[in-house]
Amino acid sequence: MAGRALTPAEVLARIPQREPFRFVDEIVAIDDERVVATYRWREDADFYRGHFPGDPVTPGVLLVEALAQASVVALGAYLLAKELPEAEAAKIVPFFTEANVEFTGVVPPGARVRMESRRLLWRMRKLRVEGAMALEDGTVVCAGTLAGVGVAR
Repeated sequence: MAGRALTPAEVLARIPQREPFRFVDEIVAIDDERVVATYRWREDADFYRGHFPGDPVTPGVLLVEALAQASVVALGAYLLAKELPEAEAAKIVPFFTEANVEFTGVVPPGARVRMESRRLLWRMRKLRVEGAMALEDGTVVCAGTLAGVGVAR
């Protein structure tokens, strides 16, 4: 390995999305095989005003984006940093490219979720993971496979 393992805080800093479009508050654990992250959906987020007014829920597309940021992007950044010299790894951005996710619940405003993913494939800067998002009580709200690829910027 030419690089080094990043800390959870360093991985979080490498996720390129920022507020209001970052959906990861903390990387709880990360290694070569899995990542665990959390996020609390902000009750005052503007999209809730129009997504089922009077009984808002978090849009599914944002749940998938959160799972992608917490898995494909975070784990991709971690694996790239271990594989490449620091200067080269900093020039590669892990991009989310595809998902096959099944929804089994809803996420209300203010809910805190836990996202956990495990690596299925890592080859030639392509990453495929199996991931799930659950509410604090353990209720799984969505799960599936996601993929991404590291792209030079």
